[in-house]
Amino acid sequence: TTTRNWRLIDDAMQIKGGRGYETAPSLANRGERPAPIERAMRDSRINLIFEGSSEVMHLFMARELVDTHLKVAGAMFDRKAGIGEKLAAIPKILAFYAAWYPKLWLGFLFRPSYAKYGKMAGHVKWAESQSRRLARNVFHGMAIYQLGLERKQGFMFRAVDIAMELFVLVAMVVRTRALLQARAPEAQAALEMTDMFALNTRRYVDTKFKELWSNDDDRKSTIATHILDGRHAWLDPKPAAEVPASAGDEATAAAK
Repeated sequence: TTTRNWRLIDDAMQIKGGRGYETAPSLANRGERPAPIERAMRDSRINLIFEGSSEVMHLFMARELVDTHLKVAGAMFDRKAGIGEKLAAIPKILAFYAAWYPKLWLGFLFRPSYAKYGKMAGHVKWAESQSRRLARNVFHGMAIYQLGLERKQGFMFRAVDIAMELFVLVAMVVRTRALLQARAPEAQAALEMTDMFALNTRRYVDTKFKELWSNDDDRKSTIATHILDGRHAWLDPKPAAEVPASAGDEATAAAK
């Protein structure tokens, strides 16, 4: 929510333009609506740091995504674990995944009816199927990268982004359903907003799933290392004293 709040305020600043930088009291003194966009921008941006940087919070949530796998099959990936420990873990691993993994593909056979959500039932059904899809992809990531998954931050960050997007969608559905049941005057407006958010979420989530396995993460990591090593220092602007005079300046100097 902190990240999304920042994006909304950033958009509001873009819409307000230069007036967005003006303080609310200043706007009020000139007879305009005192929208405190500049104050909101200052306060919201710092939340991305004070509440724990977004990157660190992503890592915390990523740990939760793989925590069960580490508890069940951690011994198989642990380089320090001996052969005896690995063999002892096999029955536990087989028992867990034999029941857990098939449900990720066949879960639609066991899910309950979402008819109580009315027009929004399709959103909940889709969120449930995407949750199983996410669990499959995280499991596949563990199987492929093993303990090296902790260094695949791009992979894990995208997985967390998908999880958060699905959570927000379901939260909106639940909230809208409560408004509809209470016959609140804003219920239909909330339903319209939830439908729009669901459409955007479907496109966003599909893109993130594709990027889990098709991306430029390794190449970006290499470039980042080269930048830290100074290989791309040539991109830094040179001090004025090092910049050669332009042809025009040289011509002027010759005329004098």
